[in-house]
Amino acid sequence: MEYIIKNGNVFDPANNINGEKIDICISNGKIVEAVKDSAKVIDASNKIVMPGGVDLHTHIAGGKVNLGRLLRPEDSKDFYESKVGNKRSGSGFSVPSTFMTGYQYARMGYTTAMEAAMPPIMAKHTHEEFLDTPLLDKGAYDLLGNNWFVMEYLKEGNLDECAAFVAWLIRVTKGYAIKIVNPGGTEAWGWGGNVQGINDPVPYFDITGAEIIKGLGKVNEMIGLPHSIHLHCNDLGQPGNYETTLKSFDLLKNIEANPKYGERDTSLHATHVQFHSYGGTSWRDFESEAPAIADYVNKNDHIVIDVGQVTLDETTTMTADGPMEYDLHKLTGFKWANVDIELETGSGVVPFIYSPKSPVSGVQWAIGMELFLLTNDVNKVVLTTDHPNAGPFIRYPTVIAWLLSNKYRTDLIENSLHPWVQKKTSVATIDREYSLYEIAQTTRSAAAKVLGLSETKGHLGVGADADIAIYSFDPETQDPSTEYHAIEEAFARAKYVFKDGEIIVKDGEVVKPEGYGRTFWIDSQYDSELENKVVEDVKIKFKKYYSINFDSYRVHDEYIRKSSPIKLS
Repeated sequence: MEYIIKNGNVFDPANNINGEKIDICISNGKIVEAVKDSAKVIDASNKIVMPGGVDLHTHIAGGKVNLGRLLRPEDSKDFYESKVGNKRSGSGFSVPSTFMTGYQYARMGYTTAMEAAMPPIMAKHTHEEFLDTPLLDKGAYDLLGNNWFVMEYLKEGNLDECAAFVAWLIRVTKGYAIKIVNPGGTEAWGWGGNVQGINDPVPYFDITGAEIIKGLGKVNEMIGLPHSIHLHCNDLGQPGNYETTLKSFDLLKNIEANPKYGERDTSLHATHVQFHSYGGTSWRDFESEAPAIADYVNKNDHIVIDVGQVTLDETTTMTADGPMEYDLHKLTGFKWANVDIELETGSGVVPFIYSPKSPVSGVQWAIGMELFLLTNDVNKVVLTTDHPNAGPFIRYPTVIAWLLSNKYRTDLIENSLHPWVQKKTSVATIDREYSLYEIAQTTRSAAAKVLGLSETKGHLGVGADADIAIYSFDPETQDPSTEYHAIEEAFARAKYVFKDGEIIVKDGEVVKPEGYGRTFWIDSQYDSELENKVVEDVKIKFKKYYSINFDSYRVHDEYIRKSSPIKLS
């Protein structure tokens, strides 16, 4: 069916459209210049129209997500959906089941979500869960910062061999990007330790986190992957870690792009930076260093960040940063699960409560807000909660309302949060409020651009995927800075959501639950002759070290319902 959306207030930063009333025409799943007179008209009068949301860092599928579901049956007690018609049942608050994940994203107007941590050996599991996650386009980042092959190649200075290995690995696991988590630290955790900062050597490998970050940064450019390396810095969650964060950022400052693949705007995407912006020497003198981090981002063009905004909820933390999760378990006494994933990575899962009355939780909330509000160019800061680590993704509407309303933030600071928020952060002195245009940037266009998907995602221009969200809030007569609960409700339950030109949500309810979207992956190549040599080396080590056969590693086409390979040229 063809549609034409009329009379809406359109916010499309990629095309410099800021609240103007522009007709949007849809045909064959794409946005087009014009449609037939018989096209169905959707009247968006007194409403906001934006591209579908893009979440570039979330944890929604794979081994540790499933482990989180198993560890926390109580997480589903009050959050569930019943089977209605073709809509499947589901449950879970911070770790929702696959079907519920798709439905909840869709209700908020999000149509793309990227799983941010996929162990290559568990890629089949991740893609199998993608098969059951409806209404979203998806992709997954391969965890490589503690991979034995990578560390050995980089230690020996064999960048070409490392590039050939990484290109092969991403292609056969149908991954999308290079993900680095606590480089060297997760491998050290396999021996009961960790690394501190970026210059500690990894046990038995004699390579540092700095060498891993810089080496994989170069490899990323050699291969020409569309997304910059996706970095979870060392020392996450530790007082004083902002110094490690800034040193890590500097490592990618002068990485040269491969001219074969054209110019690249950035060489680094730093993720959940709220967790990496801490000052002090202990939790007693813990304080915000977000201004220093934001100042660096403002002054340097090679970096884009996402925030990892704390939402002040009970949630479930899960990360490949195994030693950090053990520390959290010891700090809280909460139950803990730990997994070592052979030759590749590890993970931990621990429940956590971000209480508004907790001094540390309040400061963490404030640090996230500072990063948003002190970063001058919204194209360089993307909205995430590192779902579910700082809070569940269903709180995005609340985060949006906080950004739009200084009054909302002030009420929270003065009436709900611990006094440390005003003593140890600057958030109470910042009266900046995002505009709806900037909200569209941080949740749509900026995320699509940094992923290399801006040709079809994050905008409403001709040729884009017809992924569109319409929200019941009139920006001409309503003010989000004072009517913040109304804007929060609007973004929580969209009036209409289109996915590939079909209406999947109407009046906040899923009306087409059976659509499954596509899976993005990179058909990465480097040097075929060198790759053959590397793969022979990999086969030998598989036989020696791995518990599965080499031929079982590859993700075959049947694991992907609607495959969208991106071929590099």
